[in-house]
Amino acid sequence: MVTCLAKNEECHMKKQCLNYEICPIVLAQEILSCKKRILILWFLRDKAQRFSDIKKRLSDVTQKILSAQLRKLEEDNLIYRRIYPVVPSKVEYGLTERGQKIIPILEMMQHFGAGYLKEGIGAEPKGLEVDDIDCLLFDG
Repeated sequence: MVTCLAKNEECHMKKQCLNYEICPIVLAQEILSCKKRILILWFLRDKAQRFSDIKKRLSDVTQKILSAQLRKLEEDNLIYRRIYPVVPSKVEYGLTERGQKIIPILEMMQHFGAGYLKEGIGAEPKGLEVDDIDCLLFDG
């Protein structure tokens, strides 16, 4: 991790960052930048979902990677895992109170992306199909 003192001598937020061991923007980037975490949080924004439901929406992610990302988001207190005492077992994932706080940021990111596409700036992002873009669009 990059500490505030080591890398942010030019940062306009330097005085605020000196209160922390790590730069807050670096921390946010580290939490969200790993494979599919933003999308997992986005998919959980309206309701808790089962692992299989999340996996269906992230068909290009292996079960192992998805499990690891869910576990890390749980460790970061952004999502919770609820295990129901039934057979067969039922596990749901949902946003914690802290996780809910990131949804307005993700909505702004979605609006930025939609505006970018509407303006016709550049081509579709590499690696995304039209169907992928459609499923990510916000209903607002």
